[in-house]
Amino acid sequence: METRFRLALAQINPTVGDLKGNSAKILDFIHRAEEKNVDLIAFPELALTGYPPEDLLLKPQFLRENVEYLKKIADSVKKSTVVIGFVDVKEDIYNALAVIHDGEVRGIYHKTLLPNYGVFDEFRYFQKGTKINVFDIGGVRIGFNICEDIWYPDGPHLIQALGGNARLIVNISASPYHRGGGEAREKMLATRAQECGVILAYVNCVGGQDELVFDGRSLVFDERGNLLARAKCFEEDLLLIDLEIEKVLRTYLQDPTRRQMKLNTPAPELIKIEEGLKPKKEECISRIEGVLPPEEEMLRALILGTRDYVRKNHFEKVVIGMSGGIDSSLVACIAVEALGKDNVIGVIMPSQYSSSASVEDATLLAKNLGIKTILLPIQEVFDSYRKVLKENVFKDLPEDVTEENIQARIRGNFLMALSNKFGWLVLTTGNKSEMSCGYTTLYGDMAGGFAVIKDVYKTQVYELAHWINKRSGKEIIPQRIFQKPPSAELRPNQTDQDTLPPYEKLDAILKAYVEEEYSFQEILEMGFDEETVKKVIKMVDRNEYKRRQAPPGIKVTPRAFGRDRRLPITNRYLPF
Repeated sequence: METRFRLALAQINPTVGDLKGNSAKILDFIHRAEEKNVDLIAFPELALTGYPPEDLLLKPQFLRENVEYLKKIADSVKKSTVVIGFVDVKEDIYNALAVIHDGEVRGIYHKTLLPNYGVFDEFRYFQKGTKINVFDIGGVRIGFNICEDIWYPDGPHLIQALGGNARLIVNISASPYHRGGGEAREKMLATRAQECGVILAYVNCVGGQDELVFDGRSLVFDERGNLLARAKCFEEDLLLIDLEIEKVLRTYLQDPTRRQMKLNTPAPELIKIEEGLKPKKEECISRIEGVLPPEEEMLRALILGTRDYVRKNHFEKVVIGMSGGIDSSLVACIAVEALGKDNVIGVIMPSQYSSSASVEDATLLAKNLGIKTILLPIQEVFDSYRKVLKENVFKDLPEDVTEENIQARIRGNFLMALSNKFGWLVLTTGNKSEMSCGYTTLYGDMAGGFAVIKDVYKTQVYELAHWINKRSGKEIIPQRIFQKPPSAELRPNQTDQDTLPPYEKLDAILKAYVEEEYSFQEILEMGFDEETVKKVIKMVDRNEYKRRQAPPGIKVTPRAFGRDRRLPITNRYLPF
């Protein structure tokens, strides 16, 4: 009798709303897994619809078609048991998974714990599930649940393991990436496996969806919380593993604590699939993919998020305004890795305030990357603007930030003209430090279709830029770009620190205020002076109106503007 249970975790990159394309991808992975004689194939949360489908869930036709595609997939499944995330439509709609075997849906589970914080908004759409079940597949008891269900110690997995005698828990998920999130997730899952004394498998989706990027990194832990397998980060993957189910029973029998807890745990519904485990000719060797360095992890998140936003929205090429500064240099490097050098165009737009060093650095970077550049000087257009405004409106008024912003808006107009004429997507180059403080120009440097480093602090921009040179083994980003003081170059001898505190100090204050919700007093106790803290807080709060008009960008920190942090534009609250 076969005692090995072969599990396949299908870590796929679905596209929201592409029911046909997602179904085809799911069937392809099923066929690949079945060639390996697997007993169970698990796909991520809402793999059929893509995650998050948002207000597509308010369209009855979309809901009906999602169910129809699930039935088509079920018709094609003959050899294995398959678990797929979809939207179940009953008297209400549910974030659900279907267990498919021998051409039909044998059971359905509804997500019981719906997240409604940060980027998640599931109360808006779904009804929570109230029934918990366990499946017997070839004599192996398995509990299936969905994403948030596993994050709480007393979640449905506890009933499935203790009341339902499950030896394997499979959690299907769509868990977005943020820096440091992968390590926290692994620790939590290891703890859940050990608490319940079960093998715990976790399958996550991968890919970019608007502001979100999913890192994959699917996992399997044994009943003692030891890591057995880890899939790739930021890539589609099919992770196979042979599980020794009998070891779980031995561990359970040796632990009187769990046996006593079982007495007070309700028994979930049991659904049996009467078929033995498949014979395996060869042993399946599990693999543990390595964890990426934090800089590489963040960089790959930005590369994947950019690639998927561009490709899934049917663009081929992107265009970037290249100033010779660190921000546009990083965005250009990310774009080339995401899309290839032939699909990235750099535009150099000098004015009378642009240093020769900046133009030289932008040109050298483009050469190092192998991308095409276009030179569009803005001075003549800028002089025309000033002349018309001076003669008709401004008269004897001195020049100020108005004229500075006109330069940024001319550049934005040039980039958008190229976008309109050639169908290129404009990538903006503003970072999180600038976006936080409003050190940006509406309809100028904010003009574009996608903000690649919108959630990357300035200090992290330097960190990632250094990492790009280090990992390549050569100087892709010219050294002079790192050395010169950051400047918008919109007036003589301008530097960012004319307006902003030094970035090391600024970013620390921003993380405390924006991400940690520290009070004014708590930030002062970190050692910052009162005047600087007040200035930063005022800049952050005053510029919500700008951030509302910014293009979408990739979330890579624990709390990003927009999906995570939502404050009213009209707001008179002062924290000091």
